[in-house]
Formats: sequence, C-alpha cells, structure tokens
Amino acid sequence: IYMGAVAGVGKTFAMLDKGWRRHRRGADVVIGFVETHGRPRTAELIRDLEVVPRRVVAYRDSAFQEMDLDAVLARRPEVALVDELAHTNVPGSGRNEKRWQDVIELLGAGINVITTVNVQHLESIADAVERMTGTRVRERVPDWVVRKADQLELIDSSPEQLRRRMMHGNIYPPPKVQDALTHFFRTENLVALRELALRFVADETEEELLAYLRDRHPNELWDTSERIMVAITAAPGTDAVIRRAARL
Repeated sequence: IYMGAVAGVGKTFAMLDKGWRRHRRGADVVIGFVETHGRPRTAELIRDLEVVPRRVVAYRDSAFQEMDLDAVLARRPEVALVDELAHTNVPGSGRNEKRWQDVIELLGAGINVITTVNVQHLESIADAVERMTGTRVRERVPDWVVRKADQLELIDSSPEQLRRRMMHGNIYPPPKVQDALTHFFRTENLVALRELALRFVADETEEELLAYLRDRHPNELWDTSERIMVAITAAPGTDAVIRRAARL
C-alpha cells in the first residue's frame, strides 16, 4: 500500500512505477483500475502495462466506470494495480460495496495487489480529520485492511509543494483549485494530515520491528521509541497531564 497525506503527493505515480518495474523484470502485471483524474503525466506512466477493461454501469441517468472484479479474477495476473482503496463502488457495479472488499477478494484468489490510500480514509483517523478540516470523510477503510499489507510505504510531500502543485493544476481541474486552496488544502490542514500519516506509518514500522525482535532477538531491547516521563505534584488537575502522556 502506498499511503499519502492527501491527493497529489504521488501515490498513483509510485504504484504505476512499481508495477512497470516489476513488469520489466518479467512479472505478470495488469492494471485493475487506475484513476488518472485527467492528469497527462499520470496517464503516461501506464506505458505498456496491460489494462483490464472497466465495467460501465448506468446509475441515476449517468454512466460510470468501475473495476471489473470478475474480469481481473478471470485474467489471474501475478500482480494487479488497484488505485484508491477507499473508493465506494457504484450500486449495481458488482457484489462488493467497497473497493477494499474487491482487493480482499483478489488477495483470496492468490493475486498480489499494489494499491493506494490517503490517511484521512482510515477508520480510526477519519473522525479526527473531520474535526480538523471541517470536511466530511464519507469513504473509510478499516484499519485491519491497511495493516494486512505486507508493505506500507509513505509517499510524502511538503505542504508548500502540494499547494504549488495545486496552483499549477497538477492535482485538481482549474475550476476547483481556488476552493481547495482556501478549504481542505489550507497549509494548517496539510501539516496536520502529514503528521497523522507519518505517525501511522511510524507505528506500523515499530510493530514490524517488535515482531522481528520477538522472533530473532527475544532477549534484546533496542531504543527505537521515545520514553515518556510525567512530573506531577499532588495538586488538582495533574490527571490531565497523565492522560496526555498516555496518549503520547
């Protein structure tokens, strides 16, 4: 899974590049679903990768394109690239409501999956993001789905760089740029979302290290995490300090 703080950090770029490099090394790689959002540079990275045709679904007098799960299963590639793990499938497009459920089905069939997700879509983080940004997070992925990944990689970008990409039209179409810059893509929001993403990936990395130590070096202690010391008195109100330390 390639994780990012927000749209535009380069998750789809990284996924396509990884898939193409594995294809060049001889792996059977197909694109189950990639969302370019009309960005020419993203579309260029598809190169000569095989694309499984999408399923076209009519819904509320409009036509939508979704990943054809059965077609990917029938194709049985070694690796499938599936963008936007948190996506909600259009009603009538298949048996699963969410794309992460499609991914679980692909994994169950023995197909490796490379995918992308933004940190605000994690179930344990979505409520905090709503409070910080004032924007509702409708699409959510259970944490256990993300933690199931063999490899979680953070695609990072500074808030300043993201805002420049937005102003240059490299993330959203021009009509949406100004609204995004003054709302969700405000600098303080981007800083907070970046910190959430960094903390989540750091927590996963620590879990991997602890599992490694338990298996290989059960009697060793490596100083990889911070120690928290709370200095308190008998005065009222110090319980809040203890709670804050416990959260840290």
